[in-house]
Amino acid sequence: MAEKRNIFLVGPMGAGKSTIGRHLAQMLHLEFFDSDQEIEQRTGADIAWVFDVEGEEGFRVREAKVIEDLSEKQGIVLATGGGSVESKDVRNRLSARGIVVYLETTIDKQVARTQRDKRRPLLQVDDPRQVLVDLSDKRNPMYEEIADVVIRTDDQSAKVVAHQIIEKLGF
Repeated sequence: MAEKRNIFLVGPMGAGKSTIGRHLAQMLHLEFFDSDQEIEQRTGADIAWVFDVEGEEGFRVREAKVIEDLSEKQGIVLATGGGSVESKDVRNRLSARGIVVYLETTIDKQVARTQRDKRRPLLQVDDPRQVLVDLSDKRNPMYEEIADVVIRTDDQSAKVVAHQIIEKLGF
C-alpha cells in the first residue's frame, strides 16, 4: 500500500460501523474517526442535544462539514453516520476520496443492537422498528450507489468483519 488509502464505512444504525472501524484501523495501522464522535467533540454536546436544538437539518449540516474535513485526510478509517449518505455532496466526497465499504445488516439486527441505546434521536419514538424500515427503504439504495464493497455484518464479530474487509480490499 504505497499511498495511504482512506476507508469509509457506510450503513444503517446498528450495522457496527464504529466497532468494526476501530478494529479495521487497528489492524491496518490507520487512524480511526467516527463522524458522530467528531461532531460531539466540536460542539461540546451530544448528538441528541444537537438534534434537539438544531433539528435533523442542523445536525446534517454539521455532519457534512465534519465528513468534508475528515475525508481530506490520508490513511484513515471513517465510520459515518447512517444518514450522512442522504447528502449528494457527502456521497460524492466519499466516493472520490476513498474506498467505500457498505456494512449491510437486517432490520432485526438493527432493532436488537439499538433497542437500549438512548443516544439515537431518530429511534426515540413509539415504533423504532418502523423508523428503521423507512430509513432502510430510503437509504439502502444510496449506500449501494457508492459502495465499492458490500459486507453483511449479521452474526459475525466485528473482528471477523474487519478481516473480511481487509481480505476483500486486498490489503
